[in-house]
Amino acid sequence: MAVGLLSFVGILVETSMNVTFPTLIQTMHVSLGTVQWLTTGYLLLTTIVMSTTAYVLKRFNPKSLFLFAALVCLLGGILCWLAPTFPILLAGRLLQAVATGISIPLMFQLIFTNVPRSKLGTYTGLASVVVSLAPALGPSYGGILTSLWSWRAIFVGIVPVIAILVILGTINITGQAVGVNGQKFDFLGVILLALTFTGLLITFNKAGAYGWLSWQFGMWVLISLLLIGVLVAYAIKGNRKLIDYSILKIPVLRLRLFNYFGLQFINIGLSFILPLFAQTVLGTSAMSAGLMMLPGAIVGAITGPIAGKIYDRNGPTKLLTVSASLVAVALLLFFLAVNHFTVLTITLIYVLLRIGFNTGFGTAISDGNTQVALDQKADQNSMFSMMQQYAGSVGTSIMAAVIASCDLHRSTVAGTILGSRIDFILLLVLALGILLTVRYTKLLADRQ
Repeated sequence: MAVGLLSFVGILVETSMNVTFPTLIQTMHVSLGTVQWLTTGYLLLTTIVMSTTAYVLKRFNPKSLFLFAALVCLLGGILCWLAPTFPILLAGRLLQAVATGISIPLMFQLIFTNVPRSKLGTYTGLASVVVSLAPALGPSYGGILTSLWSWRAIFVGIVPVIAILVILGTINITGQAVGVNGQKFDFLGVILLALTFTGLLITFNKAGAYGWLSWQFGMWVLISLLLIGVLVAYAIKGNRKLIDYSILKIPVLRLRLFNYFGLQFINIGLSFILPLFAQTVLGTSAMSAGLMMLPGAIVGAITGPIAGKIYDRNGPTKLLTVSASLVAVALLLFFLAVNHFTVLTITLIYVLLRIGFNTGFGTAISDGNTQVALDQKADQNSMFSMMQQYAGSVGTSIMAAVIASCDLHRSTVAGTILGSRIDFILLLVLALGILLTVRYTKLLADRQ
């Protein structure tokens, strides 16, 4: 509970900031392309920190990791609360990113190493509620506090919660690190991964700022491809391994990782698009934009643990098929209804999407975990946690780039409508891709 709630707080604040973007753009005099780095930069650093956890979880005791993460999260929250300028606000968010990058893998590691196989789906379903409910509740939390008081209240509210969690974790978290058996930390691997992920985000940021046909975007595409090539070569031939990439040779694990990545890409992408659309096009308040996400968040929270119990009894295939199908239907409805959106329309479709999302999200990581041996579970945990965070980062970046590029030659309202329509199509294609991988995984299982 202590580690899970710390993870919840970190993710809650992340998406709480989405509804504050219009306010921050006006009060801190920054552009949409700049302000979205509060989410994109946060998720990027969280991803980088998570990439180190395959080593960190083996090297340090759970309680030490938890207390470090909690104190860093608290310091970051206070810095954001008092931030007089955007760079200081961003610095505070990045400190909280370090905390979340540790706490989420730690939460799953405690489950994977202590829960029996017969209850793995149930506990992972509960953990997935933390990862998936917080992004959905974030806009409601942020919208209410921003409308009633100030965006700074978002950070005031978490300070006493973190203080309580420090006490709860100190008393209850136990266990010893398993040790790294002489393995040294892969600094070069972290640097290459950070450069590659950052390069990809800058690439999409250039598309939003200058257009998809600009030379700036084209140049960064080439740079990103070069960085990817170097990273892949190092992962194959390097002596040290940030993560044991050999687990990707397992076909089912690769496909479950794509399911997990794709669902989170859609989840965080919509957490960016829908509040922005509601405020910019429909003219709603930050509170209304946040509250329209709340019913879906509640229904999703109920769905996750139920799906986990079904997985424990019946396996993953039917759950993942239903999940991808419902998400695809919801995205199609978003696309078809975009010119007729109301707060109620968005709320109802989002409920359908959240049922689909929470049916498959925990199932994907649970089934991925069953594909590896005990000594590889930290690597699998680190890889899945890292990629679901990067899914959110690159998802926000791409969604923002599409809308920003549409705003270049149109009014803000017209650009947001067109950009949102394109974003819905992109997410629908991804959902259909997830559905195809689920069916392909079933074919692989039948052949075996």
